[in-house]
Amino acid sequence: MNNLKKLGLAVAGSTLVASSAYAGALDVSGNAKISMKSADDDEVTGNSFSMDKGIKFTGSGDLDNGMSVSYLYKMSDSSHTSSNVLIDMGDAGVAGVGRGNSGAGIRTVRYALPTAGEEVWDDVDTDDNGIVGTGDTNALYYSNTYGGVSFSGSYHKDDDTEKSFALTYSGLMDGLTVGYGGAEVGSTQDQMTVFVKYTMGGLTVAYQQAELDNAGATADEDADGMAVSFAVNESLSVSYGVWDVDMGTGVDEESSGVSASYTSGGMTIGLVSNATDNVAGGTSNEDTFKEVSVSFAF
Repeated sequence: MNNLKKLGLAVAGSTLVASSAYAGALDVSGNAKISMKSADDDEVTGNSFSMDKGIKFTGSGDLDNGMSVSYLYKMSDSSHTSSNVLIDMGDAGVAGVGRGNSGAGIRTVRYALPTAGEEVWDDVDTDDNGIVGTGDTNALYYSNTYGGVSFSGSYHKDDDTEKSFALTYSGLMDGLTVGYGGAEVGSTQDQMTVFVKYTMGGLTVAYQQAELDNAGATADEDADGMAVSFAVNESLSVSYGVWDVDMGTGVDEESSGVSASYTSGGMTIGLVSNATDNVAGGTSNEDTFKEVSVSFAF
């Protein structure tokens, strides 16, 4: 009798699993990258060759109430980099919990300037000055569109409550997108960014400003930047950009960079050359970064 009960439970369990799998889908994708990097001559960089790899799981399924749920989990070099669980409620918007990558709220517009490779300040040094963004480990996400205006918000409860939002609108004229973001990082910092971007054919140009207002005696950061990218054809793209940060003390930190990418099928060849003068406002601090990479998507 006990064996019959076990068999019945096994059959019921199999039925439930099959039904659940039928209701949704899980997709797996990945990437691999081989890079050769170089920095300043006076810096010890060790082996200039490196490799990166990542794997991403995405799943989705429909609920009985007409809503749908989606799931993302991304790993890079065996470490968790981003994930989210989102519920699409139709006209009521999308809500959920997530962390990492572009996230939600002000993180979605933290750097709106176009690039064919890396941001002009990226990988040059460890100071990403003038860049807005709030914590988002297990943050609440919400997004919706109201009359053509896209809204994205985040709420992160930790030692300090961090909350942010972003608004974007593309209805003023063909090819033009404007955006605004704001954030409060507890009682320590207020953030703001605004940008305008215009695309015509393969050409994209953009301008962005950002402000990070710190409480107390800590110096504020005011940044502005411009960038242009051009898609020569379906495979080749190039870009150039600048990003200047007023650190409140000393001189301005000035970053500039050139990027190019060529894609053939699942393979992309990338070139990046970035430089930053007066890192963190120090007149004797200068850093450069160059990279040649080959990446594969599968």
